[in-house]
Amino acid sequence: MNNLYILVGVPASGKSTLAWNQKWRHDCAIVSTDFFVEDYAKRVGKTYTEVFDDYMPIAVELMVNQVLICKANDTDVIWDQTSTTVASRAKKIRMLPDYYKIAVVFKTPPATELTKRLAARGGKEVPWEVVSKMAQQLETEPPT
Repeated sequence: MNNLYILVGVPASGKSTLAWNQKWRHDCAIVSTDFFVEDYAKRVGKTYTEVFDDYMPIAVELMVNQVLICKANDTDVIWDQTSTTVASRAKKIRMLPDYYKIAVVFKTPPATELTKRLAARGGKEVPWEVVSKMAQQLETEPPT
């Protein structure tokens, strides 16, 4: 049985850092819209932030295709997105029903640390209000 690792946390909480720094990740596909947005921004000479709104629908479609390829090739998947709500995780789980699911939940860093990490992302800006709202709405367990 293949594994689906769903990374759960706000932007700059350490999800991508963890995913890319694991030795065992070489046997997994890391799935994220970020790759597609970053690649497109680079190709058109803009920042992630500048292309985000317009390109995100295309990035989502490309990511879904990547997931379907992983499924067809029996590849383990690390899903590197915020996945802060039960509903967003449920969509991912439905795409890979026969996978063993593992959620990796990242604590939201203190505001001073989070602000520093967000500022260090160069051209990949997420408004503080958005990050703050995500942190407040973070669901780590299904509702009872």
